Amino acid sequence: MNRITMLSSAEKVKGQGVASAYRELVNLMTTHHADKYDIAINTYRESEITHYHTIDFPFFLSTFAKKKRGVKVGYVHFLPETLDESLELPWIAKKVFYKYVIWFYKRMDVLVVVNPSFIPQLVAYGIPEEKIKYIPNFVSAKTFYPMATDEKKALRKAHGVEEDAFIAIGVGQVQHRKGVLDFIDVAKQLPDMQFIWAGGFSFGKITAGYKELKAIYDHPPANVTFPGIVERADMNTYYNMADVLFLPSFNELFPMAILEGMSSGLPVLLRDLELYEGILAGNYLQASDVAGFKAQLERMATDYAYLQDAKEAAEKGAAYYSEARLIGLWQQFYDGLLKG
Repeated sequence: MNRITMLSSAEKVKGQGVASAYRELVNLMTTHHADKYDIAINTYRESEITHYHTIDFPFFLSTFAKKKRGVKVGYVHFLPETLDESLELPWIAKKVFYKYVIWFYKRMDVLVVVNPSFIPQLVAYGIPEEKIKYIPNFVSAKTFYPMATDEKKALRKAHGVEEDAFIAIGVGQVQHRKGVLDFIDVAKQLPDMQFIWAGGFSFGKITAGYKELKAIYDHPPANVTFPGIVERADMNTYYNMADVLFLPSFNELFPMAILEGMSSGLPVLLRDLELYEGILAGNYLQASDVAGFKAQLERMATDYAYLQDAKEAAEKGAAYYSEARLIGLWQQFYDGLLKG
């Protein structure tokens, strides 16, 4: 049986999408391919394939034991430039860390990107395009799924939310890049709606805009709730309390929250970003500013047919990025590496 070793520290920091993507892949491999691959996690055993999910320095050092690692696969969830709006680091630390990120990627035999827009950017860093493979994120319908209407009503009651309230949920780290300030501005303009942001400060005070955002987080408008970092096992509950997933991010990679929300039966409202066009075209509603988001939410809350159309579009996205479809893609990828 071929040995694949997964190396990751993603789950040490709660509330980040990298951990969710890692857990979904591990679950897929151990559930559907246990008879084909011998999967191990965070060991330095000899393996035919070593899949690096995070860029820890001990993992970097392990790449020099080439024979024991086999084919080295790097999972690319971010690039240096995508971190600029997430973390506030001293300039020298930022310069060294960003160089290290690329050094790490160059140590890999193959890179898997979660968004095809990363490919030309990696090529610009000097990584050959033939070493880069695009495999999208996915979620399991066993974890994220629509609940029955009576269950949803019970959830709202348990969380102190009015049964007939129109609820928009945002998900992710509380940081400027995620558009939290616009989320709050929209909420202020729609006082009759309820807004929930599930997420917190995964990286503490080095989060970009921490001081300003923490003040809002501690004292939000009356119709906004910040439950903090929610355990992934509980997120389906929050999605099912809501009517729409609203993510006004300015800069994104491939948010797991979008796939989770779609799989849970929610329509999705996103900022008009080019990176979404190639991966989610036709599966979401969009706007470019606070006025546009407000208008979209108002229409969904009052136009049942419009809301249902948005739900059906999201359902198509959920099917495309489902575990059922990705099972074959990952097997083909790993088998291809084993065949050389």
